[in-house]
Amino acid sequence: MKIAIVTASDRASRGEYEDLSGPAIAGWLATAVTSEHEILRRIVPDGIESVRETLIDLCDREGAALVFTTGGTGPSPRDLTPEAMVGVIEKELPGFGELLRMIGLQQTPTAILSRQTAGVRGRTLIVNLPGQSAAIALSLQAVFAAIPKCLELIGAGTMTVSDSWGAEGTAAPRLPDYLRPD
Repeated sequence: MKIAIVTASDRASRGEYEDLSGPAIAGWLATAVTSEHEILRRIVPDGIESVRETLIDLCDREGAALVFTTGGTGPSPRDLTPEAMVGVIEKELPGFGELLRMIGLQQTPTAILSRQTAGVRGRTLIVNLPGQSAAIALSLQAVFAAIPKCLELIGAGTMTVSDSWGAEGTAAPRLPDYLRPD
């Protein structure tokens, strides 16, 4: 199974800023996903076209089952990741964004400014995550329980996960019984 991580950042794509969120996602997944998988990483400039073309490439050409985006979900003029994603998906899954904002508000009152969402393109689930590396573990813990089931439902394959997934040093929730492998 291919899992892609797309960082949308003008500065990181020019090498002026070190991407911390992409590695945070990859590190978290290393503790959670036990089935064989390959991580694909991309760093692209903010904007609709750059993110859109990268998502299409990862979904249609690379065959990624799961794509996480990080960055570009705020209200500033260059934050256009949700618009790019909505332009390529066939079905939106707004519950992901609703939960991500709710969880984010536990850390910071500015989480209300976030515009994350999720959606499906063919056999690929795309999930927008925050751009702040400090918010990655909390965000993934919030939504991850639904991801293996969604991948199964869209025909993307079977993802097996650890019984107690989460980032090191955090109190990771136990995987619900209905999502545990038989």
